[in-house]
Amino acid sequence: MGEDDYEELPAGTSVRVTMMAGALAGVLEHCVMYPVDCVKTRMQSLACEPQIVLAQRQGIVSNLLTIMKEEGRFRPVQGVQAMALGAGPAHALYFATYEKMKVELLSRNKLYPDSVSHMMAGACATVFHDAIMTPSEVVKQRMQMCCSPYKSCTNCFTTVLSQEGFGAFYRSYGTALTMNIPFQSTQFMIYEAVQKITNPKKEHNVLSHVISGGMAGAIASIVTMPLDVCKTLLNTQEAQVLKKLNKEKVTGMYHGMRTVYKMAGFRGYFKGAKARVMYQFPATAISWAVYEYFKHTLSWLNEAPVIDKYDTIADLRLNVNASGDLSAKAAADKDDVKEDNRLMDMITDIPRKVKDEMVDLCQTSNSNSELIEIDTRTFPPRFRTD
Repeated sequence: MGEDDYEELPAGTSVRVTMMAGALAGVLEHCVMYPVDCVKTRMQSLACEPQIVLAQRQGIVSNLLTIMKEEGRFRPVQGVQAMALGAGPAHALYFATYEKMKVELLSRNKLYPDSVSHMMAGACATVFHDAIMTPSEVVKQRMQMCCSPYKSCTNCFTTVLSQEGFGAFYRSYGTALTMNIPFQSTQFMIYEAVQKITNPKKEHNVLSHVISGGMAGAIASIVTMPLDVCKTLLNTQEAQVLKKLNKEKVTGMYHGMRTVYKMAGFRGYFKGAKARVMYQFPATAISWAVYEYFKHTLSWLNEAPVIDKYDTIADLRLNVNASGDLSAKAAADKDDVKEDNRLMDMITDIPRKVKDEMVDLCQTSNSNSELIEIDTRTFPPRFRTD
């Protein structure tokens, strides 16, 4: 498969297929790594004393085991339903928008590098992605907190909607865009750069996609870490933080950043950094590997199959007749040839004589029979006669 065939989705690929591939990549990315994401959310807590002490004393794996021991083995995956419900459509729209914008920008780009087009396409897709994903993030992170009062995702959604209004689900939307647009731009830039090193021939190489995607996600997560801490605060609205600040809620990125610094100082902007890197490296690797696999598979499936145009003896006769190889006498006698005669029982790759008890298929006035070879094709045995 050529480079151009692989790098772009097939021209005949429908938007539905593209969205299905993106949805599967998104669901796998978030659900597989959800327990680590739970630990990361708790490590970013600013005022939950038990969780702060636990985060300082234990590592990521120890935190995860402690949560399972003290709160139940399924506690680290509580809220995963909200993530799966949001990740599917969000990533479907994300990849569909990205592919469309990338093609448009690359076709009109004459001034700047292609990497800029990739970054712009990713930024545009992020706007639509976060519009769907932000409400799911709110429910998910509230379910993940150690002092969560919610019994289920449905209970969390209805409680937040009734007590705080619909706007609570988009309280962190501006912050999410501020974080995710540079995150995605950085991710695409690093991914393409690493691909040039690990996969210069641009072939389908799973290991190359895993390494490139993992490195892109890890580096981008470190760059945008302070904004992620702020987003977590705006989503969770930690009761302990609000109590210490004597406020009903924290709104806006500016107030969120000030609150983080007031509660935990400069180091507060990097709370849960290790957990986030451990989450993003495999999560982004999974996402890119799954999506690139579908690009490769769809390109392969979209290749036009080789079909013999001479399906029946009648088709073969028509082709020979159109080429002018039949004499007037042979054309006149064509109707007398029995329809149930077959070319031959077995045909090899060597042209054979086409025989008939009355007249040769390509008989001319100067010869009784001759060899036939149409378009240098090898005819499969036992043609249909209907």
